[in-house]
Amino acid sequence: MTNVTNTAPGGRSRRRVALILVAIVAVLAVILTGGALAYAKQFEGRALPGTMVLGQDVSGKSPEEIAALVTEHGESVKVSVTAGEKQLEVPLADLGVSVDSAATAAAALERDDSLPAVISSTWSGEHTVEPVVEVDEAAAAEFAKGLVPEDMTTPVDAQVVFDEEAQAWNVEPGRNGQGVDPQTLVEAVKTKAPALESFSVEQPIEQIAPAITTEEAEEVVGTISSLLEQPMSISSADGETHEVSAERRSDWISVTPDESGKNLSIAVDEDAVREWVATRAEEDAVEPENGIEQVDEAGEVVKVVSEKKDGLEITNTDAVADELITALKGTTPLEAAFETKKLEAEVDKVDAPKDEEEKDEEKSSDDEETKDEEPAAEPTGEKWIDVDLTNKTVTAYVGDTPVWGPRSMVDGKEGNETPTGTYEIYLRYDRQDMTNAPYYDEDHPKYYYTPDVPWVQYFHNGYGFHGAPWRSSFGYSGSHGCINLPVSDAKWLYDWASIGTRTVVHR
Repeated sequence: MTNVTNTAPGGRSRRRVALILVAIVAVLAVILTGGALAYAKQFEGRALPGTMVLGQDVSGKSPEEIAALVTEHGESVKVSVTAGEKQLEVPLADLGVSVDSAATAAAALERDDSLPAVISSTWSGEHTVEPVVEVDEAAAAEFAKGLVPEDMTTPVDAQVVFDEEAQAWNVEPGRNGQGVDPQTLVEAVKTKAPALESFSVEQPIEQIAPAITTEEAEEVVGTISSLLEQPMSISSADGETHEVSAERRSDWISVTPDESGKNLSIAVDEDAVREWVATRAEEDAVEPENGIEQVDEAGEVVKVVSEKKDGLEITNTDAVADELITALKGTTPLEAAFETKKLEAEVDKVDAPKDEEEKDEEKSSDDEETKDEEPAAEPTGEKWIDVDLTNKTVTAYVGDTPVWGPRSMVDGKEGNETPTGTYEIYLRYDRQDMTNAPYYDEDHPKYYYTPDVPWVQYFHNGYGFHGAPWRSSFGYSGSHGCINLPVSDAKWLYDWASIGTRTVVHR
């Protein structure tokens, strides 16, 4: 049996229409693709239609043209800044804003080169490109800080100073400064600058208090006043008292900011305190002075030339200084005391001087006895000089052995007496002009001026040994207080003695 398919006229018609439509679509696709490719080729290296930069259509423009457009626009932007009474109009660059025109142009030309993307871009609408803008926040902050007048920028801390003339501690008041919170300007620039449109911003100026206020400085002055009001003293070994005066304490203390710079600190010059205490201790200390006794051949004391004097040593100098420093760092009284240790002195025995007849007899006897003997050994011991104001003589000793003298001299006359005591030679001149011009006018009866006085050796203040070529005799009181010697004797003593040679002056 044969099957026969019947095709209805309506079915064939529909297939034919479908084929036609497919063909049309294919033709259109070819046309569109070709058109899109041609379109893309036309805008190669340029902005596509609908590309908007800074509100302007830049389609068909090259990167250089777009970059120039962005640069020009950016340079025309002005920012109005108000800070207190100051009003400025500045370009974006002054605020740390930089516009990358090249990057903006590159963004405007960015596209996908695939066929679907090209076709899509052919039919797409407007495409807006934001300019590439960067804000240097640190530069913007510095600009904000610069809005404050230079002479008003830094607050002035209050100070505590000592008025030497008035001997008083005073306060130099602090002063507020002016400043800004730069974040106000920084945030405004970050928010508005990317649009590359002129805008305004108000930067408030604030009062800045000093780190150290006047009130704080006044409190420190009050503390110092309390410190200076407290009694402070150091008792010496002899019962006297070294008062630590308020003036002296003021010299030792100073007021400066602490490490944080936010508070005032009272500092004590500890080295100066220790030096002062050490000086007081030296004043109170007593050097032992050996006594001198003249003895006869039997060893019996004939005369006490000078009494021995025991010394005193201060044993707690450092501890007293520590106490004083601690008191100065607080506001408590101080009652310190020096502690002492006794230093025993000794007595030097020296032969009593013999009269001239005894010397001659002794010399004759010695000469007979020592003709065949070895020379006597050199005396040993300390060099010292004996000045006998009663006998008007000067004798040089080594230890307990007289090596020169006694030699006649002239000591101070009545009203100009030579002082007694144990001293040391401290200053020497081979020649010196002597005068009392600082005390008397030239027409005064007591005035004198003597040039080129030879072989001068001072042992106490202005008292000393020297040659007296103007005198023809010696052995009496008649000088202004110095020990006058014949020039030859003064030279011998000058050559023999030295700085530090002990000199005992007695009656």
